[in-house]
Formats: sequence, C-alpha cells, structure tokens
Amino acid sequence: MTLYIDPPTWPGHGRMWSHLISDVSFDELHAFAAALGAPARGFDRDHYDIPSDWYDRAVAAGAVEVGSKELLHRLTKAGLRRPKGRPPA
Repeated sequence: MTLYIDPPTWPGHGRMWSHLISDVSFDELHAFAAALGAPARGFDRDHYDIPSDWYDRAVAAGAVEVGSKELLHRLTKAGLRRPKGRPPA
C-alpha cells in the first residue's frame, strides 16, 4: 500500500493544504484517510485535502512525500485522475 502526499502549499479557508492520493485505488485512499481521521468531505474527486497540521501525521502513517508534479504524474499514470468537469467513472 503506497499513498502519496505533496507539501502543504495550497491555500484555502485560512489554512494551507496538501493533497493525499493513492496510485492503486480509491478504496485504498479512503481506507488510509479514514485511519487518519480525515472526514469524507475532505475527498475532492481524486484526492483528499489534508490540512498542514495533519501533514506529519500522514507521513508518520506511511504516506510518501512527493512534489506536486510527481503526485499528479502518479495519479494520472494510475488512471485515477478526475479533472474538474469530468464525472466520476
């Protein structure tokens, strides 16, 4: 099981955010996020938005730190990318 997280460089709602993805399946992603305690509302099409104060917790739980470009590459290569405007498969 490998999950990936990018640095918390994405602003929103007065906080900084990371993206958490799986390059295997959404089931794997949802299970990992649930184990972290991430609410279901944090899921956004193909990733979870993770607040910066949870970043270290996600890494300690096994998420691999990668840059944002690498994260997008892995998500796209796995066929799990769901861009805005495209309905879920």
